[in-house]
Amino acid sequence: MSHSFDPIDNTSNNEHFQEVLDKALSSPSRRSILRGGLGLASMFALPMLPGCGGSSSTVAATTASNVLPALASSTTLAFTAIDKSILDQVVLPTGYTARVLHATGDTLNAAAAAYTNTGSETGDSWANRVGDHHDGMQLFYIDTNNKATYTATAKAVIAMNHESSADAHFLSTTGQSSGGATGKKFDQFGTWDGLERPADQVLKEINLHGISLVEVTLDGTGKPTGYNPTSTLNRRITPQTVVNVTGPAAHLANLKSLMVTKFDTTGATVRGTLNNCGHGATPWGTYIGCEENWAAYFNQPAGSTAPTGKLLTSRARYGVARAPMAATGPYGSQGWFTPTDAPDTDSRFSRWNVGVGVSEATDFRNEPHTFGYNVEVDPADVNAVPAKRMAMGRFAHEACVVGTPSVGKPLAFYMGCDSRNEYIYKFVTTENWDAADVGRGMLAGNKYLNEGKLYVAKFAADGTGSWIELNISNPLISGYATFAFANQAEVLVFARLAADAVGATKMDRPEWGAVNPANGEIYFALTNNNSTNRTPATVDAANPRSYNDPDGKKSSGNPNGHIIRFKETGDLSTAMTFKWDIFLFGAEEDSAASVNISKLTSKNSLSSPDGLWFSKSTGICWIQTDDGAFTDETNCMLLAAVPGSVGDGGEFTVANELTGATPATGSQKTFVGGILGESRLRRFLVAPKGAEVTGLTETADGKALFVNIQHPGENTAKIGSNPTFNFESQWPGNGGGLAAAHGPAGRPRSATLIITKNDGGQIGK
Repeated sequence: MSHSFDPIDNTSNNEHFQEVLDKALSSPSRRSILRGGLGLASMFALPMLPGCGGSSSTVAATTASNVLPALASSTTLAFTAIDKSILDQVVLPTGYTARVLHATGDTLNAAAAAYTNTGSETGDSWANRVGDHHDGMQLFYIDTNNKATYTATAKAVIAMNHESSADAHFLSTTGQSSGGATGKKFDQFGTWDGLERPADQVLKEINLHGISLVEVTLDGTGKPTGYNPTSTLNRRITPQTVVNVTGPAAHLANLKSLMVTKFDTTGATVRGTLNNCGHGATPWGTYIGCEENWAAYFNQPAGSTAPTGKLLTSRARYGVARAPMAATGPYGSQGWFTPTDAPDTDSRFSRWNVGVGVSEATDFRNEPHTFGYNVEVDPADVNAVPAKRMAMGRFAHEACVVGTPSVGKPLAFYMGCDSRNEYIYKFVTTENWDAADVGRGMLAGNKYLNEGKLYVAKFAADGTGSWIELNISNPLISGYATFAFANQAEVLVFARLAADAVGATKMDRPEWGAVNPANGEIYFALTNNNSTNRTPATVDAANPRSYNDPDGKKSSGNPNGHIIRFKETGDLSTAMTFKWDIFLFGAEEDSAASVNISKLTSKNSLSSPDGLWFSKSTGICWIQTDDGAFTDETNCMLLAAVPGSVGDGGEFTVANELTGATPATGSQKTFVGGILGESRLRRFLVAPKGAEVTGLTETADGKALFVNIQHPGENTAKIGSNPTFNFESQWPGNGGGLAAAHGPAGRPRSATLIITKNDGGQIGK
C-alpha cells in the first residue's frame, strides 16, 4: 500500500542519516562510505574491473572521482527484459505463463459460499475466505509427520499476509458507507467521514485483515496447479483470533500488565493481528506475520477522556489517536468502533475506542499496546495458537528476515520500522541454533524468540555502523527525560522511544529486508522521500539526490528511492559493528545523470523499491515496486538483479537543482555502484493498473514463482450514491495477461500469481 501521506511520528533530536553522512564530506575515510551498487561483479566471484563513469550537464565535470568500475556482464539473467506497460494486465517475458492461485474472497472451506464479486458477502463469512491486500508470503512443505519443512514433499501450504482495507469499497454493494440511513459514502480511498458505520461492513473490513493459510495443490512433478478449497490445513488468523502474549521470562509479568484490557484482565492473551505487510520465515519452519501500519485503526471519540502522562507520550510516538475525534471528518481511520446495529459481542467494535474509562480492566486504553509485533504462526498445525513475539520489539514492523543460520551460534533477525525517519533493528537469540529444531513449530519459537537481545542501528559517516542494545540498564534509556521507562517490558513495548533515547540513526522509510544467501549480507529498501524531507540543501553522501521529476507526476525530493545493504563484522550474528553501502538508485531512464546514477535504461528503470527477496535456488535478487512517481509511464513492476557484495563500487559527484518558487542547488560527493548493463538488472513483470507488486516465494526447485498483485484498481472512483464504479482496473476477472481469467468478472481483486517457465526450467535462468 502506498504510504505517501503517512505522518512522521519521530520528532526526536536524533541524527538523521543525512546528518551523519554530512560529516563524512570532510572525512579522509569518506571513500569507504558507499561503494555500492547494483552494477556488481558476479554472483559469487567479485572482481573489480576498470571502466568509465558518466557525466551530464547537471553533473560536475568528470574527474577521476567520477570514474566508476565497469563490471562484468552476467549470464545469470537469461530472459529478455520487458518494456514498461500501462495496460490493465500482467506482462511477462516471452516463454513464461501466469495463472492465479487465489484472489480476494475465494473460499477456504464449505462454510462460505462461492465469491460473487458484487459486495454481497456477509462480514462474518470473511473469516472463511482469503483476505484482501495480498502481501508477504511463504511456501512451506508438509512432511509425512505433519511437520513444516523447506524440503519438497507432496504437500504444501502458503501462509500470506493481508495488509489493508484501504479499498474495501469493492467489498460492499454500493461501496463503504456511514451515517446510517443517509448512506454517506467514503471517497475512493475509504476515508471515514466520522459518522456511524454499518456493522456488517465493519466486520468485512476487520475479517479481511490478518493471515491466510491455504494448501497448494501439486502435480506429480511438484508443480503447483492451484489450491485446495476444502483442505483441513486452510485457516484464517484475523484481528479477532485469540493470540498468546509471550516474551522474556524475567519480564513476562510486566509485559502482561501492559496488555490488560476488558477482554483479558490478566493480559495473558490478546486478539488478532492487523495490517500485516512484509513477513518472515524461521529456520524451524514457522511463519512470521509483521504488523505494520496498525496505529491508525484506533479512535478516541469526541467527549471521551484523553490519555495523560506516559500513555499520551507513547501514543504520540506511535501515531495512535493523536487527538479526540471531532464530530466531522474526514479521518484516516475506518470508524470500526461506531456500529450500533449489531451486538458488540466480545467488544468486537468497542475495542477500537481507546478513550480512557474507569480502569485498564474495564476499557481498551491498552488495546494499541497489543499490536505492532511479529506474530508467529505454525503452518502445519491448525490447533497451534499464534504468538506475539514481544521480545522482538513493538513498532511498525516491515519484514523480519533471519540471517544465515549457523549451528551452535545465535540467530539474528533483521527488521525495519516502516515510516519516514524510523530505524532498522536486530534481534539476536539467546539460544544457539540447533538444526534438530526444524519442524518443532511453536515450541521452537518459544525457545528462540522469547529470549534474546534487541538492538537498533546507528550508521557512522565512515561507512561503518554499530548495534546499540535496547536495555533498561543503559543510562540513556533509564534516564531518558522524554519517557520514564520503568522496566525492560516498557523498553520492548515502547521500542521506538528507547531507540530515540540511545541516538539511533533516522532512516528514509526502511521497508522490506532480505538476506543474500550467497554471502549473508543484509539488504533494506528505502522506498522514497518527498521534498519536505529532501532538498538540495539537505542532500548527503547516502541520500545524494534532490530533484524534480520533469514529466508526468512531477514529484520532487527523492521520489525514486534506493536500496541499502550492510555486512556484519566477521559475518557473525552477534557482531556489534557492520559496514554498509548503497546497492541501487531508482530512476527514470531519461533522468539526468545526477538522478540516474545507476545508469538505468528503458529495460530496467524503476521507482520506489519496496519488496526485496532472494531466491535460494537461483541467487537472484527480486525487487518489487510500490510507486506513485513513475506511474505516468508504467505500472508497478518486478525486476531481477544479480547481487554482488558491499564495497564493489566507486566515487561519483552529483549536482542537484530544484526549480520552482525558491530555486535551490547543491552538489554532493558520494559512492555508487559500477556501470550496470541490462544483463545484470532486467524488468521481469509489470502489474495491472493501480496495483502494487509485493510478496514472493518459490517452490523448492525454483521452477515456480509466486507473486502477489495487491490492490489493482486502487484509484477507482465511486460515483456518488450510484453503485456503478468507474473502474481503473478489472483484473483478474478480465484475464489480462493470464493463462485464464479468474472470475467472477467485474470488480478488481488482489491475487496471487503462479509463474512458470514454459520449458519447465527455473525462473529467471
